Amino acid sequence: MEGVQEDKVAAWLADFIPDLKPPLEFSLIAGGHSNLTYRFVDQSGTTYVLRRPPLGNVLESAHDMGREHRIIHALRDSPVPVPPTVGLCRDAEVNGAPFYVMDYVEGLVLHDAETAKTLSAAARRGVGMDAIEVLARLHLVDADAVGLGNLGRKEAYLARQLKRWNRQWEASKTHEIPAMEESSRRLADAMPEQVGATIVHGDYRLGNMMVGDGKIQAVLDWELCTLGDPLADVGYLLNSWVEPGEEAPPTGAAELPPTAAGGFPSRQDISACYEQRTGRSLEGINYYRAFSHWRLAAIGQGVYKRYLTGAMGSNRDLDLDAYRESVCVRAQAALSLLS
Repeated sequence: MEGVQEDKVAAWLADFIPDLKPPLEFSLIAGGHSNLTYRFVDQSGTTYVLRRPPLGNVLESAHDMGREHRIIHALRDSPVPVPPTVGLCRDAEVNGAPFYVMDYVEGLVLHDAETAKTLSAAARRGVGMDAIEVLARLHLVDADAVGLGNLGRKEAYLARQLKRWNRQWEASKTHEIPAMEESSRRLADAMPEQVGATIVHGDYRLGNMMVGDGKIQAVLDWELCTLGDPLADVGYLLNSWVEPGEEAPPTGAAELPPTAAGGFPSRQDISACYEQRTGRSLEGINYYRAFSHWRLAAIGQGVYKRYLTGAMGSNRDLDLDAYRESVCVRAQAALSLLS
């Protein structure tokens, strides 16, 4: 299995899982263009998950396995559902890069509308309302109390994000996109005052959750988590919350997002729920939606370049022309919201 040195990983795991029964059977979990996620099963049928960085060179400061493991472990007793962690390996000699292992959580990942249609309409609404409820709970967690108070600076979140993604945009740029630079300028000029600071997931959408029984069973993919302005999470989620008949956001993929299946609560419903649960006004949420599009364009450009250079490994299906175009469309969407 590309990206997993199976014998070395199994030997390392023996210290954390005494009753592990190798050999282990690994498979790459579909979905995601960044950190690689593998499902593996031992000979007793017990299932686990392994997370590691992409293959090849990665951008500086990205894909920190220790940081992601720390966040999930810190939230284990919080009202935010996360997978139980097994252990973290920092020794790159074991598997070519640091990695961590967690328990496998049973459930379904709603990657697209076709998958969402396998749920009943009642389950879709339940999942939608629970998704915003869980986000509100995350933003009400005391970061200091769970040991994440020094995860990042609490103030000036938007300014720090603009600096980070401008830097990584420059590091990943393969062609000029004028809307990126103009959006960046307008985002800086129109930046709202930050009111309070919370844990911010950074990639909060249905495709990064395990769902079951009409609830969120686990929130996944914490690699972009930091401290800062919680409304950034809300703007990001609203951008992904496509209602039936609306044009889907540009992703470079042919599939429609899960909420396009219908049966989910409306943007108005989840916005009202969030305001009620947290006391935070969403009056200026369009700024955060623009910021989300712009940041995703910068992230998408990094993914595009990694595919071009082979850092995501071989045999990964991606329409590179469509993905390149999606970066441009994201940048233009940000600019439109700021105009």
